[in-house]
Amino acid sequence: MAKRTHRGGKPVGQDRILFNILSYIILTVLSAACLLPFLLVLSGSVSEQYAIQLHGYRLIPETFSLDAYKMLFRIPEELLQAYGVTIFVTLAGTLLGLWLTSMAAYVLASRDFRYRYQVSFFFYFTSIFGGGLVPWYIFNTKYLRFHNSIIALILPILINVTYLLILKSYMMGIPEALYESAKLDGAGDMRIYWNIALPLSKAGLATVGLFIALNYWNDWYNAMLFLDEGRRDMYPLQYFLNNILTKAQAMNAAAARSGIPASDVPSEPMKLAMTVVATGPIVLLYPFLQKYFVKGVTIGAVKG
Repeated sequence: MAKRTHRGGKPVGQDRILFNILSYIILTVLSAACLLPFLLVLSGSVSEQYAIQLHGYRLIPETFSLDAYKMLFRIPEELLQAYGVTIFVTLAGTLLGLWLTSMAAYVLASRDFRYRYQVSFFFYFTSIFGGGLVPWYIFNTKYLRFHNSIIALILPILINVTYLLILKSYMMGIPEALYESAKLDGAGDMRIYWNIALPLSKAGLATVGLFIALNYWNDWYNAMLFLDEGRRDMYPLQYFLNNILTKAQAMNAAAARSGIPASDVPSEPMKLAMTVVATGPIVLLYPFLQKYFVKGVTIGAVKG
């Protein structure tokens, strides 16, 4: 009997075939286990409130209902507006943050910069020790005047020191000979940064960019701090959905005090429906960045 061969023509032994079969089985089981929580969320979002209260969450809804989504989309204009604010903030914050972070990482990774270790320590030190929430809030509102401004949703989380150090470690792994040859050809730092450092750091940039985008997409805290009730047109998606949930829970409490069954207000399915609505775009985006994400985490983590 002829042995099975790879594309290169080399024979494949039975142990290798058995290993591949076991690997596929284990990965399939692990993938299904990772998928189960999302299926549970999706099932709970289309369940009745009373069914969740009586029997808990199930993979297959006991009674199918779209009441949670109907309540979320009761005012579709405001929901779409919140989506628009979040998309704008995420795109603007990610591009600007990635640009500034990569420029700072390039400078700190450059061997020509004498004080790169001292400046790196400054970044690291300030990421551990801060002035506290109250001074930070007063500084942003009284002196920088971020109150009721779209800048308040972008600038406070624009730079993350952890991402800066990841990109710095990644760029330090680029061969110094490339920089030296570019300098011999008359290239300046900006040209080297744009034509050499950035193209060779695509995996690291994609990883850090995904982290930054997730921070902006999931952020609701800055909106709560800096936006008044009268500026609902500037509410990002997460804060908008959180307000809807808070009102639904308040309606449940008022209904209970009035003798109305609390199940008439689907607050439990709404929590899960909010998760589906908020995570949908990120779930669709992740597969396109997965190969860069994995490579960037592994390489950027081991290079020093």
